[in-house]
Amino acid sequence: MSLLEVEDVVVRFGGVTAVDHAGFTAEAGRITGLIGPNGAGKTTCFNVITGLQKPNEGRIRFDGRTITRLPVHRRSRRGMGRTFQRLEAFGSLTVRDNVRVARDIHRGLAGLVRPASADVDGLLERVGIAAYADERADSIPTGVARLLELARCLAGQPQLLLLDEPSSGLDETETQAFGELLAALAAEGRAIVMVEHDMDLVMSVCDELHVLDFGRVIASGPPALIRADPNVQRAYLGYSDVPDADLTQELEAVR
Repeated sequence: MSLLEVEDVVVRFGGVTAVDHAGFTAEAGRITGLIGPNGAGKTTCFNVITGLQKPNEGRIRFDGRTITRLPVHRRSRRGMGRTFQRLEAFGSLTVRDNVRVARDIHRGLAGLVRPASADVDGLLERVGIAAYADERADSIPTGVARLLELARCLAGQPQLLLLDEPSSGLDETETQAFGELLAALAAEGRAIVMVEHDMDLVMSVCDELHVLDFGRVIASGPPALIRADPNVQRAYLGYSDVPDADLTQELEAVR
């Protein structure tokens, strides 16, 4: 059974339908990509999953339970963690203290039911930013701040990681290391869902892709099938019949 199930979700903002009967799943131990052109509804889907946006229709199920009407903090308590496209660190605190705050907040939420045991410095080491532990968060490079967001998320010991543009600001070497980290985190049994425009990263690490266009899921499957899907080619490029070997480069060029 899938850890996350998004079922027939609709989100309207006035007369605009941002998400149009979208449905997809994510399984534990696998990395799932949610991709599509700008404005396709990807972040809105994330907001529905995490409780920041109420859907007009549809249902969210997590770990076998319907959570569509649960508030954000109760979803976190059940094992959801999320990073944001816009960085949300406490700028006046050090990198270490940012993670410590996340750990302590989680302890307060989970109490004796699911106590946090994450070691702060161990988390910084794991995501590769231990050298910045004593730096103020508002002074670190954007790529490091992205990894800080991930460390803070991991401090809550989530079963499901929702990552919104996690590689933004990373250079090529950092992106490769980040992909290896994601694979290791998924191998420990977590479900990872990522919204990402770096097609090289998406195609190399994701087990399953769901493609959104105008709020609808137009294709789902492993990366090899998505590359060759004419609906995906039309959504990104306006035409189909792009050679498989060239599609990743084309998708990256129009991100």
